[in-house]
Amino acid sequence: MEDDCDHFLLICSRCRSEDHAALLRDALAAQLPPGYAIRAVDCMAGCAHPTTVGFQAAGKAQYLFGDIVSSADLEALGAFARQYKTSSDGWTNASDRPLALFEKTLSRMPRVCLGPRS
Repeated sequence: MEDDCDHFLLICSRCRSEDHAALLRDALAAQLPPGYAIRAVDCMAGCAHPTTVGFQAAGKAQYLFGDIVSSADLEALGAFARQYKTSSDGWTNASDRPLALFEKTLSRMPRVCLGPRS
């Protein structure tokens, strides 16, 4: 149930199709640790790199991966989901992420800080 989740895996439903996004969702669901919800997103502006998949959690860096096409990519996303879940701030270096995602990382955005400005 999504109410119990604090981590989110986003799948673009426009890159290929909603049916393709549903197939990815089904393939990834069993690989995710507890606390994740999968959400379909209309577009994440990664159109040149279909299919795009993102990771979000409050207080953590956010990631966007593209060119997700193979079972090896899906396994790497599952491994990254576990790594991301256990990280306190979500920040990982390219060399720390699963090798299959090395050239598929489209963006890493720092966590949102809502505290006072220094």
